[in-house]
Amino acid sequence: MSDPVIAIRDLHKSFGSLEVLKGIDLTARRGEVVSLIGSSGSGKSTLLRCANLLEDSQQGEILFKGEPVAWRGSGHHRRPADPKQVIRIRTNLSMVFQQFNLWAHMTILQNVMEAPVTVLGRDRAETEERARAYLDKVGIGAKCDAYPAELSGGQQQRAAIARALCMEPEAILFDEPTSALDPELEQEVVRVIKALGEEGRTMVIVTHDMKMARDVSHHVVFLHHGRIEEEGPPETLFGAPKSERLRGFLSSTQAA
Repeated sequence: MSDPVIAIRDLHKSFGSLEVLKGIDLTARRGEVVSLIGSSGSGKSTLLRCANLLEDSQQGEILFKGEPVAWRGSGHHRRPADPKQVIRIRTNLSMVFQQFNLWAHMTILQNVMEAPVTVLGRDRAETEERARAYLDKVGIGAKCDAYPAELSGGQQQRAAIARALCMEPEAILFDEPTSALDPELEQEVVRVIKALGEEGRTMVIVTHDMKMARDVSHHVVFLHHGRIEEEGPPETLFGAPKSERLRGFLSSTQAA
């Protein structure tokens, strides 16, 4: 087995008195695609945001390539202790959000180049060459000089994926990357994600799309009320689910 890029141990997260994550263990190894499935409110997106240190957790360990996140304080006062470590981890775990989050006043090319140049201090000419290559890779190279408002939702999401790739991260985290899209546009994005998985990129994907989870994942995790109810390879989880809750969830998604 390859080394873990992300390892989470006994993670707990509360918003006030509401406990959202109740002791989660999760590992994403190099080259592995892990999908998180479950009903709304099960804690999937919160888990992803905790992994990327966009949310503070109250208990448990988060390790990036074997390096544990350093914490200070405890409980609701727990915070990462080393701002430089947070920046290093975040720049190596690129996040693709449900709502694209592109800068409206910048062209697509400028959107993709911005973080590598300003955050990582990379050479502008080299970054532009790389950005154009990634936009070609996701199928919108011809849209370099367009602004986000001139693109369809599917094209905007593919631009957001190119932006994530241009950071050259160790892993990409996807938070419901297709749920804001019409079915036709959704398939454009799914094709790109599948191709990235086939390249051996490390990805953690929160998704409502069971077909995508089945097709692209090495490992699927079903969350229910902040706990892992069942996990395993997609052929087992979708083909022979053990948990009554998972069977009910899959039936409801098929009915929908």
